[in-house]
Amino acid sequence: MKAIIPAAGYATRLYPLTQDKPKPLLPVAGKPMIEYIIEKILELGVVDHIYIVTNARFYKNFVSWQESFSCSIPIKIINDGTTSNEDRLGAIGDKVLVMKQEKIDDEILDISGDNLFNYSLKEMYALFKEFNAEVIGLFDVKTNEQAKKLGICAINDKKVITQFVEKPENPPSTLASTGIYMYPRETVSLFNKYLEEGNKPDAPGFFLEWLYKRKTIYGYPFNKPEEQWYDIGSIDQYEEANRVFAQKE
Repeated sequence: MKAIIPAAGYATRLYPLTQDKPKPLLPVAGKPMIEYIIEKILELGVVDHIYIVTNARFYKNFVSWQESFSCSIPIKIINDGTTSNEDRLGAIGDKVLVMKQEKIDDEILDISGDNLFNYSLKEMYALFKEFNAEVIGLFDVKTNEQAKKLGICAINDKKVITQFVEKPENPPSTLASTGIYMYPRETVSLFNKYLEEGNKPDAPGFFLEWLYKRKTIYGYPFNKPEEQWYDIGSIDQYEEANRVFAQKE
């Protein structure tokens, strides 16, 4: 299995924190956010290579970070060549860039670079292997107001996704996609087909919205009381995550 961490956004909503530093390298409780993600990837024990895709503006930041970070599996930093919000490839465009450039023909673990969570991915991976089908990590955000800001799923009692809507005006549930996806090998070609049809290359939820209508995919809810997830989209959320994670250190 290969891991892809899309980290090419410009995080303008977090200015001034992200004017000179990419969001995944912002410290949370004294440690760059991306290192928490990598810890969870390594804990799975099945990933043999990590690809981090960033942009031309922040490429050197990631290279500098990598020089002082030790990892038991190879990490490759990929520059998508963009320099601003206006010319960015989007999260889907970046994933396809990595898959083509690195000639990936394998299962994929895809985790957004601004993801912060405290739970293991092992049970989600077990579901993925059981059905050999796409699985989306889900988290109950409890309120419709929060759900309107995110990619939202409805699932049945077999965990099959019956609806997926990106930032819905009328959410079908409060189960949000956490930006954690597991894809079987054959999904690589489906990403290409999605873009060839002229679909949106930005939010990863648009691909899932397209995909669930074409094949059976599953949602894995992280719903244990101790499980926490933060979508770091504002300074308030960043400060809250810092406070909570600092208490655990």
